[in-house]
Amino acid sequence: MDRRSEPNRSAIYATTLVAFLAIAGIAVVDPILPAIGEAIGVTAWQVELLFTAYIAVMAVGMIPATLASGRFGFKPVLVTGVSVVGVAAILASFSNDIVQLSVLRGVWGLGNAMFFATAMVVLVNLANDREWVVGLFETALGLGFAVGPLIGGLLGEVSWRLPFFVCGVFMVLALAVASRKLREPAHKQPPVRLGAIFATYRKPAFVTLCVVTAAYNFVFFVVLGYTPLYLHLDVIPLGLAFTGWGLGLAAGILLVGHRLAHRIGAVQTVGVAIAGLLVCMVLFATSTGTAMSLVVLVLAGLFMGLANANLTDLALGLGSHDRRVATGAFNLVRWGAAAPAPIISGKLAEHGLALPFWVGFGVLAVGVLVYLAFAHVMAAGYGERVLWSRWNSAARRNEHAPEEPVGEAY
Repeated sequence: MDRRSEPNRSAIYATTLVAFLAIAGIAVVDPILPAIGEAIGVTAWQVELLFTAYIAVMAVGMIPATLASGRFGFKPVLVTGVSVVGVAAILASFSNDIVQLSVLRGVWGLGNAMFFATAMVVLVNLANDREWVVGLFETALGLGFAVGPLIGGLLGEVSWRLPFFVCGVFMVLALAVASRKLREPAHKQPPVRLGAIFATYRKPAFVTLCVVTAAYNFVFFVVLGYTPLYLHLDVIPLGLAFTGWGLGLAAGILLVGHRLAHRIGAVQTVGVAIAGLLVCMVLFATSTGTAMSLVVLVLAGLFMGLANANLTDLALGLGSHDRRVATGAFNLVRWGAAAPAPIISGKLAEHGLALPFWVGFGVLAVGVLVYLAFAHVMAAGYGERVLWSRWNSAARRNEHAPEEPVGEAY
């Protein structure tokens, strides 16, 4: 589709910019985790509270944020979320103990919940070309995960407080952009009902996607939250290491994920991603040195990019026809499953540095088994089929049933 046919391009680009800054704000913490632990004298699991508090509040905040967007509109909720993140990040730079930092990271997570509960819905409703705008959003996420650690490493060499402060300043700039450029979708939508969100979990295909995503996101934050402590690198090398991971993630999203999905389908691409990540967990756990761990880190980023490139589309296609409902239900599971991963990893590390990766392997193995058993259900609901679906009589019936094109269901 010709981009000139997009009348809301400035609002779409503004929302995407805010998404980039929000994700960079998550990743900026990675290189400074060891420095924070050393500076304020806390153990590994206590440092991991910075991730767990953030993700847990973000997960819980998804539902009220979704409901608020239906009542007050998308722009007020999104702008409020950006404001909350900016204030929390700046205040975090002045914190003196892990409790203050964790509370402020929780507030930060609440702000990001307001943003992520609304951003994708705003983009999809403003754009004529859904595939383009989803790709644009995923590009922002991939680049944010690549740039965030670099910023954190460079600024963290001066002080662990500086990345927090600069992130807050970035969000203030994002607030200025958002307040001027963001627009409400032209068609006013009715308020979201809480029951509609939970009714989405009655759909077998969506539930299967949620189980697989829960296992995947747990492992995602084992890698993102625990590996900075596992590598034992200084701030700048650690920032560069996670920039490499972020570039792998961006490559998986931008260069491989959608191309592979166009060849073998989104459902089978997710299967390739989680199988590859499962192997990475074994390689992490059996790593013989830092160099090997760094190679595995980048490789894990690539497989995570394959998954991230397709999970959002699958959630929108398999969930409710109301994108707000599908996004709220999916993000509740996505972030809720991720929340315990960092703190569990920190506690497990006290009994063995490789143990968090073995537990991550076990969790993801459950997701892989569920995927193998029920991927045909997701594929049928999304208008695709998987190679082994011929082994299943129910899948055969679905293959020959008339399908409603996913892109036209909205």
